[in-house]
Order: sequence, then structure tokens, then C-alpha cells
Amino acid sequence: MKIKKILSVLLMLFIILLSSCVTGEEIKNISDSVNHSNGSVNENLIVSIIDVGQGDSILIKTPKGKYVLIDSGSQNEKEKFFKFISRQNINSFEVVVATHPHEDHIGNLDEVITNYNVENIYMPKVTSNTSTFRNLMTAIKNKGLKVKNAFAGVSFDIDGVKFAFLAPNSQKYDELNNYSAVLKVTYKDKSFLLMGDAEKLSENEILKNAMGLNADVIKVGHHGSSSSSSKAFINAVSPKYAVISCGKNNDYGHPHRETLKLLSDMKIKTFRTDIDGTIIFTTNGNDIKTSTIN
Repeated sequence: MKIKKILSVLLMLFIILLSSCVTGEEIKNISDSVNHSNGSVNENLIVSIIDVGQGDSILIKTPKGKYVLIDSGSQNEKEKFFKFISRQNINSFEVVVATHPHEDHIGNLDEVITNYNVENIYMPKVTSNTSTFRNLMTAIKNKGLKVKNAFAGVSFDIDGVKFAFLAPNSQKYDELNNYSAVLKVTYKDKSFLLMGDAEKLSENEILKNAMGLNADVIKVGHHGSSSSSSKAFINAVSPKYAVISCGKNNDYGHPHRETLKLLSDMKIKTFRTDIDGTIIFTTNGNDIKTSTIN
């Protein structure tokens, strides 16, 4: 009888101990949930260079959950682009930027404009006679949007993140790539330089006109072509990371050996969408974490 009583007491103590452990875990989960809801955990800027094959597309999520889209890849990569976008559960884009009218950059923007709520759209002042460009302009008109000029000196702020256009710097270029809207994105102590297809001519103009060109991450101009990324320019930017957006076995030989050698010689960690897939940078403004989706 005495043994049964002892066993009964031990069983009760075990149940109480187990109950307290579960309660402690529940409290931890509730605490985590509160931190997420008040934003103290998720005060991050997330920059995703989307794998859209031989093209460009960058999605930026601000610390308070607003979205900025820069380009959309080509229509050939429509499925890949919209698959990534749909997974983010996006209802609205605060800003859409069309860097320049080449199809591998704006191929899906007409559908983005048509199917999503878009608050603002920025484009450089240059036109194209392609059906892709016409479709984009029709979608913009149908939505009643007014195109804002993407030009050096223009900037805007969202949730403590500064977006500043460093190019184009001139009104007229012979090469369409040099009309590219180059955007510097800064959050606290960390920054990203997004080059579109800007070539060395545009880079030289930026070197002459821009202050504080250094950035932690550069999305390399023109898919890693040797027509972009001069040594002087990359030196001035002095990035820790470089990203090249290009397609596997593309017809242009991108990225070119000269660009890869320059980045390697300068000991810049380089990601490639054709090898690494989508590259994601997450920063709290003090440090940067990288991840990939392949």
C-alpha cells in the first residue's frame, strides 16, 4: 500500500513537470508571435534577384511589407517569373520600375500592370517600336497611371528605405542600354546598386555625377557583358557581393570572361542566376544574409 502511494505521488509530480514544460514552450511560441506581429523581428529589407533566364527582374520587399518591382524578364520566362511572384502573396506594388524598353526586361510588365494594383511606375524617357513596349504603354493607359521619369537625381523613400536613380544622366544615347534606370537602394548602413543594362558610357557619367557610389551589393550591368563593369566603376562601388542575371548557355556568351576575371581579381563574391538560381539578400541594415533558390 505504501509503495502504491509513493508511485502515485511520483506520477503526479511527473505530470506536473510535463505540464510546466509544455506551458513554457507555449509561452515561447506566443512571445515569438508577438515579436513578429509588432515588427521587431521582421524589420528587414529583402532583395530578390529572380532567375528569369536571359533577362532581369528584381523584387524588393521593404521592412513593412511593401513591394517594389524592377523589370520582369522576358515573355519566354513568363512562367518562371509569375511562379516566384505568386508565391509572395502580393496584392499591390508600391513602385514598378521599367529600366529600359528591351523585351528581356519588360516582357511581362503589361500583365503585372493589368493584374495587380500598382501605385507608381517609373521609366526613362525613351520609346521603342516593339509590340512588347506598346503593350506595356497600353496597360499603363488602361490603368490610368502616369509614368514618372526615371532620371539621375530622382529619388523616393519607402519605410525608411531610400531609392535613388543614378542614371540615365543624359537625354539622348545611341545605345538603348545606356538609357537604363540605375537605382541605388539604401537601408540604414547597407546598400544595393542595380545597374539594369547600363554600359561603360553610363558608368562613366555616374562616376562623374554621383556622390557616395559605394554599395555592398551590385547587380552587374548587362548580364555580365564586357560592355559594362569597367574596372574604375567596380573599384568605385567596391561591393562585397556581385550578382549576374543571365540564362544558361545563352547566345551572347554572358557573362563574359573579362567581367568574371575582374570580379574574381577584386575578390568580390559573385552569384549567377544561371548557376545559383534566384539570389536573395536579407538585411536589417547592419548585416546582410544571402540565400538561393534553385
